[in-house]
Amino acid sequence: MARRIDVTGADGVRLAAWEFGDPAKHGPGPVADAAADAPGVLLLHGLMGRSSHWASTARRLSARHRAIALDQRGHGRSEKPSDASFTRGAYVDDAEAALEQLGLGPAVLIGHAMGALTAWQLAAKRPDLVRGLIICDMRASALGGASQREWAEWFASWPVPFATLADVRKWFGEDDPWVERPNPARGEFYAEVMAESPEGWRPVFDPDQMLRSRETWVYDAHWEELAQVRCPALVVRGLDGELGRAEAQEMVRVLPRGRYAEVADAGHLVHYDQPDAWFSAIEPFLDSLDET
Repeated sequence: MARRIDVTGADGVRLAAWEFGDPAKHGPGPVADAAADAPGVLLLHGLMGRSSHWASTARRLSARHRAIALDQRGHGRSEKPSDASFTRGAYVDDAEAALEQLGLGPAVLIGHAMGALTAWQLAAKRPDLVRGLIICDMRASALGGASQREWAEWFASWPVPFATLADVRKWFGEDDPWVERPNPARGEFYAEVMAESPEGWRPVFDPDQMLRSRETWVYDAHWEELAQVRCPALVVRGLDGELGRAEAQEMVRVLPRGRYAEVADAGHLVHYDQPDAWFSAIEPFLDSLDET
């Protein structure tokens, strides 16, 4: 079960948060009280993602934690104002507002890609709200202008609208030039961020807003904020992901209390490609936090 909770983000942007777990946890009585007192976890998806991409992780976490995933501004069911800010500060402020309004802090932040950057920037800004951090396949180095141009060209290459969801799965899982070999999980990932329109299936996000979001981090490195994270932190990478082993291990070195894990047979979408292996990688870290 997933229960929607509305959150007000920076500048009044309306955000949708989703609490995953057993329906019994949400009823009246001692079980509900125990759930409210459980350690909080906030899950932050990557660029173009949505909370549902965390469903498998969040449901497993809900046995011992209050697990909530946030649809970040411009994504999922959250608001997408044309004049909204998509700066790093806006994303970080939204996550901060979610922790405070949901009463989750001090929480564990689990972020994928852009969501991981938001998580470690918030951990550096508000150490009182964050007791642990999991970074999934996000680089701390600058990617540069060429990367931004490649993404703009990639968005322009999408054959939208897609006639069917099967076409979505096939294009992103097989036909997309960025796919080196068939990847059904990638096709499913993108199928979850499509909505039906009269013309066919289109993304639930605005690609221009995604590019505006991305341009606020690709030109800069983020090592300084990483070094300011004081809580225990775990850096996780897929062996075929975007975060290389050397950079991941340097991130662990820079983090004052960093640890490292990797997941075999996984690409950039680590938690989605290999949900069982992903959870096995993060569970010991979470257990260590609960023991302290």
